[in-house]
Amino acid sequence: MSDFVEQNFAREVEFLKGLVRVPSDNPPGDCACHAEAAAAMLEKLGFKVERHPVPADVVKRYGMASVTNLIIRERFGSGGPIVALNAHGDVVPPGQGWVHDPYGAVEQGGAIYGRGAAVSKSDFASYAFALLALKDRPAGLRGTIELHLTYDEETGGFVGPKWLLDEGLTKPDLAISAGFSYAVVTAHNGVLHLEVTVKGRQAHAALPESGADALEAATGVLNALYAERKRLAKRKSKSPGIGSAKLTVGQISGGFATNVVPDRVVMRLDRRIIPDENGAKVEKALIALIKRAAKRKGISVECRRIILAEPLKALPGIERMVEPLTRHAKRELKTKIVVKGVPLYTDARHYSERKIPTVLYGAGPRTILEANAHSANEHIKLSDLKAATRVIEATLRDLLASQ
Repeated sequence: MSDFVEQNFAREVEFLKGLVRVPSDNPPGDCACHAEAAAAMLEKLGFKVERHPVPADVVKRYGMASVTNLIIRERFGSGGPIVALNAHGDVVPPGQGWVHDPYGAVEQGGAIYGRGAAVSKSDFASYAFALLALKDRPAGLRGTIELHLTYDEETGGFVGPKWLLDEGLTKPDLAISAGFSYAVVTAHNGVLHLEVTVKGRQAHAALPESGADALEAATGVLNALYAERKRLAKRKSKSPGIGSAKLTVGQISGGFATNVVPDRVVMRLDRRIIPDENGAKVEKALIALIKRAAKRKGISVECRRIILAEPLKALPGIERMVEPLTRHAKRELKTKIVVKGVPLYTDARHYSERKIPTVLYGAGPRTILEANAHSANEHIKLSDLKAATRVIEATLRDLLASQ
């Protein structure tokens, strides 16, 4: 392996700091400015960057303000596989409790602190510099590496990877998406977000029987949902690291006066879908459960899908990436590298849904909690960033080795 990563690591660190210093909160999802800043920084590194702005009406449909996705393509020799590396530049808002400016990219104690430092602007850096290392020593390589730098993972990836694939802008044979350094992730949960509206008929509180109490009906729905949550907890996924399916009612609102029978209650729920399940079937069964629980005179129920994301499932062909990733990561990190699933969901699933073998691997610690991802004081250790960059470089060399 070359010493390119070691010799250029200071440049990689400054590149990552530059990305962290440009806000890209989602919501509100006005991310085109960050994409332009990232593209300019990537061009300074010598890349040719394709800018793919998503039409405004499509962006707004998914609750965002602006999205420009970036693609970099580097061809080596003739033929060979097309390998996509996907990382997202949108981040959750910083929230409270930060020791440092969340956009300061402060380096302290061998780590960079800032929103997006770990999830997943670090992999803009690890993937870009791994690709630069390949360009520095291209002999014997055959194939194409594409960087897909997208901006809506926090809202489902529908105008990021899915849009790029739907528009025919990319057709990779394999895909690696942003992840952490100490595990190769081959499966993850999906998610169903539902908005449930229970409608009744308002009435004076002195004569509640003359109305149809939406809150009473909603209470029946809640009882059924919490009973379902207990049932789901007993069923474990066959994928290591996943656990059981989850069900959470995250929001509820209703009524408009203390002395009036409420005629409307709205709930929003989150149903995590394990890889052993099918999202469409989960949705159908859950809606049926809700409607049965609410059934009573004068009451109607509407269920509106907000998001349905199918789980990431291991596809044939992932072993082409799993074996070199685990081998090189074990060498760099000098520890056992596990192959597992995770209970969250990512936009990597959009590649898998196209039957593209997909795994998650990138820069980061052993767990989301260790990095404070989506929390105050999010950070990435410089040692993990360097190791991940070297692992990605070595793995790409194996994938593109001339046959």
